[in-house]
Amino acid sequence: MTETRTLFELLIKKTNQVLKNKSEKDEKLKSVCLLLKENVPHYNWVGFYQVDMKSRNELVLGPYEGEPTEHVRIPFGKGICGQAAKTKTTFLVQDVSKETNYLSCGSNVKSEIVVPIFKNGQIVAELDIDSHALSPFTKEDKTFLNAIAKMVSELF
Repeated sequence: MTETRTLFELLIKKTNQVLKNKSEKDEKLKSVCLLLKENVPHYNWVGFYQVDMKSRNELVLGPYEGEPTEHVRIPFGKGICGQAAKTKTTFLVQDVSKETNYLSCGSNVKSEIVVPIFKNGQIVAELDIDSHALSPFTKEDKTFLNAIAKMVSELF
């Protein structure tokens, strides 16, 4: 078993513990962000964007860990997060400089992965992770983050 897989299994257990505690939803989401950012070296910004339930076509920044971002509202289709929301699929971009529809969150960001979160078949939020490294994300990251997204969906 790889070191990464062992780490991801441990983080799934810890995430499960976080989600079982009695805190409010945003506190739990913030704790998940911190857990991922502090334990996975190439996760430099970890946050949740939640679907605006009034318009249903815009994402609103929720809890996150990392540098502040000016992107507090993102229309579906705009940037990596907006594209993931519109298509309801995970977007993995190993080099953001090659993307024409990219919203820059900082000059250090080199890659990004965005995982939609579903509740009853509807997209309700996304888990967004930026990295300061080129091409750091693997199939294991994608599988792991999809598992985290599924666990977190219970909060919505």
